Amino acid sequence: MLHRDLMVLFIVAETGRLHVSGSAAENALAGAVLIELVEAGRVAFEPNGKKMQVVDPSPLNDPVADHALGLLTKPLRPQSAVERVRKRLYDNVIRQLQDHGTIRVEPRKVLGIFPAKSYPIVDEAGAEKLRKAVGEVVHGYRGADARIGSLITLLYAVDAVHKVFPGDKREIKRRAKEIARGNWAGDAVRRAVEAIQAGVTAAATAAASGE
Repeated sequence: MLHRDLMVLFIVAETGRLHVSGSAAENALAGAVLIELVEAGRVAFEPNGKKMQVVDPSPLNDPVADHALGLLTKPLRPQSAVERVRKRLYDNVIRQLQDHGTIRVEPRKVLGIFPAKSYPIVDEAGAEKLRKAVGEVVHGYRGADARIGSLITLLYAVDAVHKVFPGDKREIKRRAKEIARGNWAGDAVRRAVEAIQAGVTAAATAAASGE
């Protein structure tokens, strides 16, 4: 699922810590879940394209996505949908990755005082395969498909592409911006991804400013 792949990309392979803040991760994860729901035909935009609403409440058999689907009880603008879906999402995705044997969770302390956690990768081969596939697109070695295009768009929405992938920061950000605007999905999904990207960016900005 898109949200699990995105969380793996956020984890620093060498340390098990995150490339981004927890709030940035949870906003991007919410965007990933919303894209999954749109692509699965469970959520669609109203004809005017301003609000998202559930059009098929049947489950996807993924606990994280199904929980998010249940939270969308009324039509919402993308930013509001992101803010609703992101509640407890970070912890739920971490738990899912742990249950799948992708990561393990280890306690640690910040400055030797404050409790925190790290997430060492257990499935190193799977994580490396994912990073390689996305990195090849980021660095321009091949074009994006819908899955990788969505992942890069969500990383770009929280200003994280250059943090996850090595290289010249300016060039990576330029390339990610191009990919985020690319034609790697059908029109309906493309419009949805663009709107959700804007919602993730707005939610992240609001969270950073304390609104």
